[in-house]
Amino acid sequence: MRKDPAPKPAASKPARVPRHKAPLPRQIRIIGGLWKRTRLAVADKPGLRPTPDRVRETLFNWLASLAGVGGGELPGWHCLDAFAGTGALGLEAASRGAASVLSCEQDAELVAQLLAIKTRLGAQALRVERGNGVTALERVPAGSLHAVFLDPPFEQPALYEPALRAAARALHADGAVYLEAPRRWTDEELAPLGLVGFRYLKAGAVHAHLLRPLAAATA
Repeated sequence: MRKDPAPKPAASKPARVPRHKAPLPRQIRIIGGLWKRTRLAVADKPGLRPTPDRVRETLFNWLASLAGVGGGELPGWHCLDAFAGTGALGLEAASRGAASVLSCEQDAELVAQLLAIKTRLGAQALRVERGNGVTALERVPAGSLHAVFLDPPFEQPALYEPALRAAARALHADGAVYLEAPRRWTDEELAPLGLVGFRYLKAGAVHAHLLRPLAAATA
């Protein structure tokens, strides 16, 4: 009786050496203008939520249509980014030719990063300020801003009404407020604050609004 040959011992596989690869830094990308396609690393901080590229591109197309200039440019515009975070919105405005951009942020680390980016890009139109964005809006002359960017922390809903009210006061008659929120704001809610919806999109958890002065919309 023939016996089957004894199975050969399986060849031992070399032990896998784990690879400890450092995570890539989070980045934002400037969509258009002078610094188009420039990638900038941003801090990895809890709750930091850069505006998605697709939303930012749509937003600045909306704003350029209001400016009446082709190419997505905002020449001569005065802008304020009240909750700057990564600075993506203010940097995009400065890249597209805004005359002045004030970026307000309370976190010291993010302020330092924005100042470093300003220096790296030579962004003369950009001013970075550590402080309360609503207070900054209340301080500027009424009707002096062409664009106000409002992207408060989603977990602090009490910030929205005072920020919107202050933005409406500061807004030029031909200007617009960009609001990023965890839900859609209705015209019934916005009217007492002096604003009305103009454009809207939803991308994931982000509800992106472009708002106009109520007086201009009803004129």
